[in-house]
Amino acid sequence: MAYVYQVHSPVKQRKFFDFFRNISVNLWLVLITTIAFIIFSFIPSNSELINYVAIKPLNITQGKYLWTFITSIFMHGGFFHIFANMISLLFIGSLVEKLIGRKRYFWFYIFSGLFAGAFFVAVAYLLFLLGYPQDFNTYAVGASGAIFGLVGFLMLITPSLPVYVMFIPIPIKMKYAAPGLLLVLWLISIAGDVPIGNTAHLGGLIAGLIYGVYIRNKYKRKTKAISKYFS
Repeated sequence: MAYVYQVHSPVKQRKFFDFFRNISVNLWLVLITTIAFIIFSFIPSNSELINYVAIKPLNITQGKYLWTFITSIFMHGGFFHIFANMISLLFIGSLVEKLIGRKRYFWFYIFSGLFAGAFFVAVAYLLFLLGYPQDFNTYAVGASGAIFGLVGFLMLITPSLPVYVMFIPIPIKMKYAAPGLLLVLWLISIAGDVPIGNTAHLGGLIAGLIYGVYIRNKYKRKTKAISKYFS
């Protein structure tokens, strides 16, 4: 009886794994976030399961569902919410990843998201103590806190980079666009009573500025060259 042995080529296996390794971290984040959104969209908004994925200051201050600092970054409130965030992440994140590298970019993105969530909880708790409990029992989701971290970083590293903000057809320098966008979103949320996580956005921006200062001080020549290149 003849036996046929199938030999798997190590070259083909390397090419298979290299394909996935060559995908940018930013694209992986977009894909994972989109898949998470699809999965989480099956959870009804009034379900107790929301506590397991969305961050809520009341839960955090009670020591519950602490992992939502992470899961909330990958959850979104609707199609327009995730569409706007992922489009922003595709463009902004790709640039930041090229500037600082894959590993630094991944951890910076996660750090910005965590810092944004912590800032949101801290401000909500402070307002609760002052007699303004509106945000204390509110859920927060979305990658925008982490994205604002990337924006804050670019404010310092590429301050003169021309970018388009929302529906404005004229490019604006990053150092003006970032705080301007934050202000516009704040005004929209107040005027239209729209539930926008402004404090999380501010927290993310602060995280980005902190990391930008660190990188600019550590790599002075490189950051000056980058800033000049994008001016």
